[in-house]
Amino acid sequence: MGLRWPAIPVGQPVRDYLLTLCVTAAVTYLLTGPVRKFAIATGAMPEIRARDVHREPTPRLGGIAMFFGLCAGLLVADHLQNLNSVFELSNEPRALLSGAALIWLIGVLDDKFELDALIKLGAQMISAGVMVAQGLTILWLPIPGVGVVSLTPWQGTLLTVALVVLTINAVNFVDGLDGLAAGMVCIAAAAFFLYAYRLWYGYTIEAAAPATLFTVILMGMCLGFLPHNMHPARIFMGDSGSMLIGLILAASAISITGQVDPDALKIFEGSTRQATHAALPVFIPLVLPLTIIAIPMADLILAIVRRTWKGQSPFAADRGHLHHRLLEIGHSHSRAVLIMYFWSALIAFGTLAYSVHSASMWIVLCVVALSAIGLVLLLLPRFTPRAPRWAQSVVPPRYRRRRPAPVVAVAAEPAVVEEERIPVPAGLHGSTAIGNRARFTDRRKAGTPS
Repeated sequence: MGLRWPAIPVGQPVRDYLLTLCVTAAVTYLLTGPVRKFAIATGAMPEIRARDVHREPTPRLGGIAMFFGLCAGLLVADHLQNLNSVFELSNEPRALLSGAALIWLIGVLDDKFELDALIKLGAQMISAGVMVAQGLTILWLPIPGVGVVSLTPWQGTLLTVALVVLTINAVNFVDGLDGLAAGMVCIAAAAFFLYAYRLWYGYTIEAAAPATLFTVILMGMCLGFLPHNMHPARIFMGDSGSMLIGLILAASAISITGQVDPDALKIFEGSTRQATHAALPVFIPLVLPLTIIAIPMADLILAIVRRTWKGQSPFAADRGHLHHRLLEIGHSHSRAVLIMYFWSALIAFGTLAYSVHSASMWIVLCVVALSAIGLVLLLLPRFTPRAPRWAQSVVPPRYRRRRPAPVVAVAAEPAVVEEERIPVPAGLHGSTAIGNRARFTDRRKAGTPS
């Protein structure tokens, strides 16, 4: 039999978390508009690059609003009765805020001045070191069949820094379509929150409290920014936002992996085989927190391999990311984003469901069935099925049967000389240009008789 987790208690703690989430989302949402005007005024609108999919310059610096949403969420949680203990018994919220402020400042400078990749990498390592110095680090690792392995300070520091850098760059790499990074991180944070909440209130493990708070604030930041960032985006989060949410997600994984003692779960009782089988669902989210962000991490690994194979720097930008490939297959911008959402949710919540009860075959069957649906969605542009005639009125227009156009006799008209339709350039920025918008030249100037 698999491990059955206790039921989640509801009541005052849930209301406190909901209030924290709403305040964080509201502050982020309300500040994004003024931040957009500030980004336009300061010129934080870089030119369109070859790898970009948008067609007009769009302001960045959305991470400014997200950072103030983080500060508002921590401030509100510090004054709530059921969440105040997180700040009294742990130094992790202060460690997170210190590292987040540093990585956010570097991101703001990069959005404005385009810093070198090595400078950003160094800033990511320093931010992780700041959190480690204040206690947010991996102390031990639970390994199936072995138990808890204690790490030396140097081992914990190196592993913590590596996890932070990998997660930040994974989120940064996937930030290529409108609303993609914020939505995927929000899905990952939701799965992490459910798992951490069960550990805290289900097993009364107070070491899981910081991760629970971090993930609910991260959800609020993403939800508050998404209305401004959905296609067509009015503002981008930039590196100031993508590196910030990547660091918070990594901090949540570090807190719940290296701070929670698996012995408190009482899973090493009975025979070795029973203990190993019972511990397996618990170890999956603990030892492999990167499964929650498996899609961004896969994109990161593929990008490094692809660029290194071509003799390029691993930090060189290209159009070979997963979301770019979805567009090349034929998916629209919105459909590509929704497909990435689907796979992220399937992996994150599938892992969560298996950790709750691994003995249920229905969970495996549901994951397999949803995976098949995901494969069909991926290959959808390869074929265009036609709906039957009785369903023509309820399916999208692209799946309806096209009726042949009626042939109508039209009187012959004088042929138009092709050279007369010479387009006039619209201007520097296409549809945003100011000036004469006439599309074709005057026929009289082309020699047409008056």
